[in-house]
Amino acid sequence: MAETPEYSALMQRRLRGFKLHLLAYAAAMVVLIVVHVIVQPEQPWFVFLLVAWGAPLAVHCAYVMGVFGGGR
Repeated sequence: MAETPEYSALMQRRLRGFKLHLLAYAAAMVVLIVVHVIVQPEQPWFVFLLVAWGAPLAVHCAYVMGVFGGGR
């Protein structure tokens, strides 16, 4: 089955949105880990935020990959 230009554009938009989400996640985690090391290195509080934001990021990845069947 050939891809239509509309479907291709939709998938490009979804992928671009995921890349931005991933970039924001990575940048925020780097900042949070640095703050963690400086402020309170004995308690790993940043792990909660890493998982709490990582779960929606994983769902976003699944959506972009078409796991939920929302493509065609």
